[in-house]
Amino acid sequence: MNYQTLLTNLENGILTVTINRPNALNALNYQVFSDLETVFTAYAPSIDNLVGVVLTGAGEKSFVAGADIKEFTALDAKGAEQLSLRGQRIFDTIENFNRPVIAAINGFALGGGCELAMSCHLRIAGEKARFGQPEVNLGLTPGYAGTQRLVRYIGKAKATELLLTADMINADEALRLGLVNYVVPFGNEVAKAIELLTKIGTKAPLAVSKVLHCVNAYYTSEDGQAVEARAFGECAETEDFVEGVAAFIEKRKANFKGK
Repeated sequence: MNYQTLLTNLENGILTVTINRPNALNALNYQVFSDLETVFTAYAPSIDNLVGVVLTGAGEKSFVAGADIKEFTALDAKGAEQLSLRGQRIFDTIENFNRPVIAAINGFALGGGCELAMSCHLRIAGEKARFGQPEVNLGLTPGYAGTQRLVRYIGKAKATELLLTADMINADEALRLGLVNYVVPFGNEVAKAIELLTKIGTKAPLAVSKVLHCVNAYYTSEDGQAVEARAFGECAETEDFVEGVAAFIEKRKANFKGK
């Protein structure tokens, strides 16, 4: 499919989505949000046997360097709040997508870019990646759930420090803090993400989907243990469960059908 601000590539059940505004360091503008929403609500759900999604940025400098500040200049309080709510809704759609979404972070992930990366289920950082929430430098707070997800991933004390100082951290520090899953040589970010998704693709698709739901339930008002118990029960009625148990007993590789 064609998008104004994204490039997409589907291969072996893995959809790679590249934010394609390299001259603007892939900054998030209104159209990028619209295109991302279309991908995750219309295109990706329509793909048969989708394994997962890799999300990355075009060029060598930036994953997403932040929001497109030019769009902020005419905002009043109500307009800014609506912009924030729209971005939060779209990032929530990514976080709640029923297949794994991996951010392949090749450079700057600042402001909205860091928030976008945090909305993905897993994060791969290249050695050149840099992370930060610099909104206080503009007289703003983060608007796309940065104050919420950063605390979730790295804890209140360090998250508060980074949010208040607007300091950037490098890939190794992000790994140490638990913000990313892996640090890889520059240029290998997408390949590592595909490697992970290929491995996940050998597992039972329905179980993978339900694991994502259960993990997310920990951070919502849902009773996470009840969600897990329900998911466990639902999986027990699937053909994949029967196949998985049979393969284990017979000491062979399971042939999951997503049923």
